[in-house]
Amino acid sequence: MSRIEDRGTAVVTGASSGLGAVYAERLAGQGYDLVLVARRADRLEALAEAIRRKHGRSVSAFAADLADDGDLRRLEERIAGDGNITLLVNNAGIGGQKVVAEADAEDIAKQIKVNVVALSRLTRAVLPGLIGKGEGAVVNIASILAFDTGFGGIYSGTKAYVVNFTEGLQRELEGTGVKAQVVLPGPIRTEFWDIAGGDISALPPEYIMTAEDLVDAALAGLAQGEAFTAPGLADLAEVEKYRQARGAFYGKLVAGKPAARYAA
Repeated sequence: MSRIEDRGTAVVTGASSGLGAVYAERLAGQGYDLVLVARRADRLEALAEAIRRKHGRSVSAFAADLADDGDLRRLEERIAGDGNITLLVNNAGIGGQKVVAEADAEDIAKQIKVNVVALSRLTRAVLPGLIGKGEGAVVNIASILAFDTGFGGIYSGTKAYVVNFTEGLQRELEGTGVKAQVVLPGPIRTEFWDIAGGDISALPPEYIMTAEDLVDAALAGLAQGEAFTAPGLADLAEVEKYRQARGAFYGKLVAGKPAARYAA
């Protein structure tokens, strides 16, 4: 049997379970070697070994807590110096539904460190290498809650950052050959819900997508050149409508004087 074409190395964060584990499996099947990142070293190594046996790829397990500054720096150094990296999947994230007044201050800080700071710094770590090669991609996992604050502003706020960060990145990368994709999962049946303190069984079953379906759709979107992938969205034209409406609203915010309603 002929060997699948080598596609370089993919880095996947939050890889020990859920979407990250599915991404790891699928990417190995597409011909990527892997650097898998997660806090739980035992589960991470078990997944790495299973992928090695099944796909014959080189798989490195990198145990790290992305909320820890030292661990994050170690990972940055590891991936910044790897010229084989062609893909980064920023999948690691922390959820939660507590309102600001009731949330633990350290929990808020940890969520922002993982969802925002680590994602941004890891992207920065790989970009020079990708741009130098003129190829590759960064995939950032956001959430449909970037557009709704009904489940609390902390998590929603971090995911809104991911959307805006990635859209800005897309503009920066024009003409470089490097892609940036933002993925917008809705409710996905993974242990993420248990950790975040949510009850996915309370949602209508038709709202819930499997991790496999989500990742397969996201990878198909990346292959098709989508910069903004919402697997649950039936009509992709809605994305452009949203962007046009947002741009029109932005234009109305700019003025040299306060609106008349603010006059004494």
